Amino acid sequence: MDRDSGEQLRREMVMASERENFELSGPLHLSSMDWKSTDYRRSVAACLVQGVYILERDRQEKRQGSEALAPPWWNFFHFQLRTPLVDEADSSTFGAIYELKHPMPHDKSSVNDSPRYVIAFRGTLTKGDAFSRDLQLNVHLVRNDLHQTSRFEIAIQAVRSIVATYGSSNIWLAGHSLGSALALLVGKSMAKTGVLLEAFLFNPPFVSAPIERIKDKKVKHGLRIASSVVTAGLAFAMKNSHRKNQTGDTFVALSEWMPCLFVNPADHVCSEYIGYFEHRKNMDEIGVGLIEKLATQHSLGGLVMTAMGKEAEEPLHLIPTAKLTVNLSPSQEFKEAHGIHQWWRSDLLLELKTYKY
Repeated sequence: MDRDSGEQLRREMVMASERENFELSGPLHLSSMDWKSTDYRRSVAACLVQGVYILERDRQEKRQGSEALAPPWWNFFHFQLRTPLVDEADSSTFGAIYELKHPMPHDKSSVNDSPRYVIAFRGTLTKGDAFSRDLQLNVHLVRNDLHQTSRFEIAIQAVRSIVATYGSSNIWLAGHSLGSALALLVGKSMAKTGVLLEAFLFNPPFVSAPIERIKDKKVKHGLRIASSVVTAGLAFAMKNSHRKNQTGDTFVALSEWMPCLFVNPADHVCSEYIGYFEHRKNMDEIGVGLIEKLATQHSLGGLVMTAMGKEAEEPLHLIPTAKLTVNLSPSQEFKEAHGIHQWWRSDLLLELKTYKY
């Protein structure tokens, strides 16, 4: 390794350690609790997800006791780590159950707005021995069979246990990237049984053609309309399919659940959610909302596979209702646009829209 490469590696290692250190990278400006504030709630959820990332990094680096960097990410907000969630395939920590320690239990308003438990999931780690397993999970995500993995089974059982013991109120789900896909899958699964959990999904992957990246608005709009017409037509033609009727019924049942999605337009992993929801609104405004209402329940690829007699899983991104927060602050690079750190910055330029089915 030459001198320049060695210096670059050293700088990257220093930057990585700074990002893991709460005193250097955490939202120290949030010095007082304000559970009614959307900024505070978003920042807390993001930091708890970051705590899971650092838990795994602590394990990899064998940092224990006073050397561990993870605890400040939840202690600062008066949480305690109740249970780390460990992937049985590689022994990596991919999630955590946090419990809030109420310093002011007499403050009923604060208690009602704050979570009692938060189940958080990290995304892909590119360093250490967890990368191989995380990469496998990303492949499952693209194939729409994340629900068939042991990681999902561990996650859903943990959430069901918490809900069965303490009820569903004041229970939060949170995740980033691959972790937000896992949280979304868990949330959808619970919502199908009538349990509606508050969810904070940071940079959730949207697995489809990246139409949102097309600069020409007319071309982009035309492609979305064409896709909706073809999808709706195929879905209508297959209306006698028992499976497709079930899909429609499930989609309607999910409409009562409203997860919070946090996306960055410069992040191609999640930016398609912007067009996905905005297109539905535009189709309704031009008088063809019924077409989009049918199209949005299905994926074109899934319909084609079903028409060919093959089993097709429901794409994870098909959700009827959501609170979509878009970070309009400029990002210097993809890594920044996709990163978890952006979501607790104090200078964010955010746009919030609510979409109902």
